[in-house]
Amino acid sequence: MTDHGSVNRANWDERAPAHAASAGYGLERFRADPAHLSKGVRFDLPLLGDVTGLDGVHLQCHIGTDTISLARLGARMTGLDFSPASLAEARRLAEELGTEVAFVESDLYAAADVLGEGRFDLVFTGIGALCWLPDIRGWGEVVSRLLRPGGRLFMRESHPVLWALDDRHEGLAIEYPYFETAEPLVPDEPGTYVETDVEFKQTVTHEWNHGLGEIVTALLGAGMELTGLVEHDSVPYEALPGQMEDLGGGEWRLRDRPERLPHTYTLQAIKRG
Repeated sequence: MTDHGSVNRANWDERAPAHAASAGYGLERFRADPAHLSKGVRFDLPLLGDVTGLDGVHLQCHIGTDTISLARLGARMTGLDFSPASLAEARRLAEELGTEVAFVESDLYAAADVLGEGRFDLVFTGIGALCWLPDIRGWGEVVSRLLRPGGRLFMRESHPVLWALDDRHEGLAIEYPYFETAEPLVPDEPGTYVETDVEFKQTVTHEWNHGLGEIVTALLGAGMELTGLVEHDSVPYEALPGQMEDLGGGEWRLRDRPERLPHTYTLQAIKRG
């Protein structure tokens, strides 16, 4: 694993137990209700459609709540992540729930070598995944290699315009790169995106943005065909603190003229035969 990966893995390893214990991930609701789904997958359902009987892989699955939700919808799921602490939480939850999911530890770029090529009908990825990847073309190749001909990529992700905004000050101002850069941004943030009293020691991360055109081009170049691209005016976290309104259901939107800002997008593509 690269130095970038080691730095980011240490950050995720430290946060995984706090995330699993937080109200934000709602593990108690999974335990209490066999039909409960994660907020992310509930948002995805209208575009995701029926996944019953599909062989699916969730890339960068973290503690597995979306992965388990897809399994509850009838898919045969595998979850892949580079953080052993995250996977320990995911496996523990799946075992408690009696949900059959294979959780596999691997760097994203090695996924097709570890899991095997052409094994899956569905590659799923959720919010906050692509920013940890230095090479979007390499990601597109991995997605294509994992899928059978006719298999589908489904992803909802934070919009690269949103990620390029300065979230430290009032107003909308582009401060950070929109396009992929050779060197990462290196934020040093003491907290995390869920409420917790835990004080973390691993505070540095290495992150990259990727333009929407770069993402689409990476998939097209890997033999994928774009079948859907929908931009949304909400995001499932308070991305711009103090400037957003809580819409309920875990979604947030810019309070002042939200039509100015693409918050997230859902992209779908199939592997050409």
